[in-house]
Amino acid sequence: MAKPKSPQNDTAAKSSARQRAMATAGSGLLAEPRRMKILEWLQEEGSARVRELSEAFGVSEPTIRQDLEKLETEGHIVREHGGAFLRSVPQQVRDMALQHRVNMEAKRRIGRLAASLVTDGQTLILDSGSTTTEVALNLLERQNLNVVTNALNIALTLGALPSCTVHMPGGQFKAPTLSLSGERSAAYFEGLYAETCFLATAAISLEAGLTYPSLADLPIKKAMIAAASHVCLVADSTKIGRTSFSSLGGGVEVVHTLITDDGIRDEDRKALEARGIRVLTA
Repeated sequence: MAKPKSPQNDTAAKSSARQRAMATAGSGLLAEPRRMKILEWLQEEGSARVRELSEAFGVSEPTIRQDLEKLETEGHIVREHGGAFLRSVPQQVRDMALQHRVNMEAKRRIGRLAASLVTDGQTLILDSGSTTTEVALNLLERQNLNVVTNALNIALTLGALPSCTVHMPGGQFKAPTLSLSGERSAAYFEGLYAETCFLATAAISLEAGLTYPSLADLPIKKAMIAAASHVCLVADSTKIGRTSFSSLGGGVEVVHTLITDDGIRDEDRKALEARGIRVLTA
């Protein structure tokens, strides 16, 4: 049996990993690409503090304030003392709607195909996101599912089924994805076991692996992967060959099956299959 880590060492390791990610993920970006990455961060998190963005992107706080002023002028965000939030967030949360609603026809096909792999009585982990939501919507006829999810909208959808048991972690609420994330959310998955994790991503590449717009989701996604015997990534083809802000680590090999749409390029399919990933197209 492996020797357990002490809480102090574990915390130090997590802090060190976070610092390394923050030191490399956003450094060296020019002003316009940096602003676009900041907007992607806000579209994922809903809000951010100036100090947090300054540390993550490796630039001064006055520079971040200038970036936020530009994004506010363009109508994307609203600045507040010490930070900013996405302009669409208040109405979006009231409507219980997701922020990311592009390529929805492809995502619906992916959701149907992914759900067809699920049988009655299974224990599943469902990540938050628009594609995993489509998976959930196609599970309404399944019986006796045991579901762990960090997505409030998925919990409400499947929790309404008498035969479905839904579990949720605690953590910090993220408005754009209607989800809970952070270290506390990740800790919930320790000791859990699921047959399949349906995982979401912002981008996937052979070089960077799975990448995401911000840092907050990395711990919970790693915990989901560790708790499942099979990791099924659900991602439309526009995300393949791209990178976002922060890398999950472990390369694309953390994924066992990729379910995507028929827009995937042949060379991408072959390259992923060469890494041992089963690729299914909807």
